[in-house]
Amino acid sequence: MSENQDPELAKGDGLKVTASVSSSKQPVPVEGTTQHLPTYENEKALTWKFDIRVLPMLAIMYLFNALDKGNLGNAKTDGMDKDLHFKGDQYNIMLSIFYVPYVIFAPPVGMLGKKYGPHRVLPIMMFCFGSATLLAASVQNWSGMMALRWFLGMAESAFFPLVIYYLTTFYRRGELARRLAIFYAASNIANAFSGLLAFGVFQIESKLDSWRYLFIIEGSLTVLFSFFAYWYLPKNAYEAKFLNEAEKELAFTRIQMDSSSVVNQAFNLKDALGIFKEPSTYGFLIIEICLGVPLQSVSLFLPQIVGRLGYDKIKTNLYTVAPNVVGACVLLILAFASDYTRLRSPFIALGFLLTFIGFIIYATIDVEHSLTVAYYACFMMTWGTSAPSVLLSTWYNNNVADENRRVTLTSVGVPLANLMGVVSSNIFRPQDAPAYIPALATTAAFGATGCLCAALLGTYMMIDNKRRNSRTY
Repeated sequence: MSENQDPELAKGDGLKVTASVSSSKQPVPVEGTTQHLPTYENEKALTWKFDIRVLPMLAIMYLFNALDKGNLGNAKTDGMDKDLHFKGDQYNIMLSIFYVPYVIFAPPVGMLGKKYGPHRVLPIMMFCFGSATLLAASVQNWSGMMALRWFLGMAESAFFPLVIYYLTTFYRRGELARRLAIFYAASNIANAFSGLLAFGVFQIESKLDSWRYLFIIEGSLTVLFSFFAYWYLPKNAYEAKFLNEAEKELAFTRIQMDSSSVVNQAFNLKDALGIFKEPSTYGFLIIEICLGVPLQSVSLFLPQIVGRLGYDKIKTNLYTVAPNVVGACVLLILAFASDYTRLRSPFIALGFLLTFIGFIIYATIDVEHSLTVAYYACFMMTWGTSAPSVLLSTWYNNNVADENRRVTLTSVGVPLANLMGVVSSNIFRPQDAPAYIPALATTAAFGATGCLCAALLGTYMMIDNKRRNSRTY
């Protein structure tokens, strides 16, 4: 494995390549023969079709995924915890319970996704977590919400890992980070949209609690969209109905060359578990752990953090919009820069550094007398949480050629980061409100550790790559 293994796109009149063995039923070149890879312009036209046909669909699906997972913070500002008679730390426990099934079920659901295809499993998962959100509108007590959060965790468990794997079947390694960033930006947009939606919904005067309308609207839209996604998503790049035969052959060949010596592999559990024999695997997982705490802290508690600025519940939700929108922009900038330089670790480390600085500023200043600086710190928190998540997933997907190992590592790494939501849920304690100094300091510490680990792993992989190259020559 290396820090930078992304090959350049084929340019000029064509590139001679040697075909590899494939388990796909699609017609492919015979092993040992060569063919001419079509021009860079043809590849660009092909990826553009994926960009307008597949990527927006996945981004919208992930937007609903993020909405349904992170809407509790908005609901709490409208008094959901009081309406359901929460006591003590029951709200924190309810947040934590989501991550238990999320981690337990992610690997097996991810493997099912590999076996039956993300194009089928992802819409089914979407229907399930949309239904859970819709049912949350009818909950009358803490126990009911706990049960629904458990099922929501099951339904969302392998969604993000499967999307990452699905995208690797459409795009080359050098194309992946910026596309994944566009997809992941939907999470930031979801948080911003949730704030805007809450801003509007919470002004509804009705016998029904306003926060229940939030669940009804988000859940019903998710369920309806899942039916369209089930019908629309193609099985893979080289069997997409919107491609002609020449484009299908190009889609197959370029992914075969770039990602794996075996395309469309049959699932093999023993082979998949071989990923844990790689030393770098544990470096990636440690960074995922460090990422999880700031990522979940911002996702779950940004409304409460912004609430310290002294605004009412409606303005508090409105003021969460700008940090999330700007966070999406910073994510895209870092991802495009990462693809341009063909480097991952420096930009991951930079993201962690921004997170660390943002939380440290907010924890150490007098917020009530420095509102502008405090609000700016909220922006920095969002800058530093999105980019590392995208680039880290891209990093290890770029460096794992075997499809089974790739989906296994992603199905463990992403849920591991989400498991740290258990930490985030319990460090923002009611007794520390509204300052939450211990929580802010803890989150900053994870950011600093993640920055250091990303830099060290990147350095190790570059040194290891040079060592391997020296053996070749």
